[in-house]
Amino acid sequence: MFELKKLLSAWLMPLPFCLLLLVLGLWFVCFSRKVNFGRFLLICGVIFLLLFSNRFVSTWLIRPLETMFPPVPEFTASTPLPAELAECKAIVVLGGGNGDAAGMAALDRLSTSSRSRVVEAVRLARALPHAKLIFTGGGATKDQPSHAAVQAEAAISLGIEPGRLARIETARDTEEEAEALSRMLGEEKFALVTSAWHLRRATALMRGRGLRPLPCPCDYLSRPNEPFTWRSFTWDAESLGRSTWAVYERLGYYWSRSRGKF
Repeated sequence: MFELKKLLSAWLMPLPFCLLLLVLGLWFVCFSRKVNFGRFLLICGVIFLLLFSNRFVSTWLIRPLETMFPPVPEFTASTPLPAELAECKAIVVLGGGNGDAAGMAALDRLSTSSRSRVVEAVRLARALPHAKLIFTGGGATKDQPSHAAVQAEAAISLGIEPGRLARIETARDTEEEAEALSRMLGEEKFALVTSAWHLRRATALMRGRGLRPLPCPCDYLSRPNEPFTWRSFTWDAESLGRSTWAVYERLGYYWSRSRGKF
């Protein structure tokens, strides 16, 4: 069921979906009598691809997700920690993927999203010296460590003591991470570190399991106060990536909600 869910969701992402429309459209135009239907599919594929890869549209899609929770401010010696953050006894870092290559530093093996999450967690850990850090993510094989292990190694390279670290190495997605954390933390308040665009779904799943997360966003794909200029109406692969995460998160959110996860 898990693999089927991943397969179906992959085909609903902007690029595969647009390519599917284009391929089907070509087939109907070239090999069937439904030429008009084929042309309709081709037009839809081109229009959707233009929209999803547009900077303005992709920012419009991702920004509501990234501005749902305020960022954790910069820490200064003269400013006390936010009261809610000071109550946290743990910092949870959700997995974001990694590669593996011999001799490569742990930080370089992490995906961009995961690297940003680890860096933000280390920043919080220095402000909360008594909080433990919990890294999540499976994927361990005979020859490769789990994603949680790579994250932990990266945190150690940034100066975090190994004794402060814990790992959840069996969770494959956010739902399984929430389930594992409910057994580990119970009602203990914790800082939840993940990408800003992922935080709405992650927070809802955690609270649905009775957990008490404090949302701590990072890895922003848009800037909340970025002004619109002529560049906002250009097209690029980065915009297609933003649209992909925006669609992915909304599909994941409503899929979990429809199954009563929160």
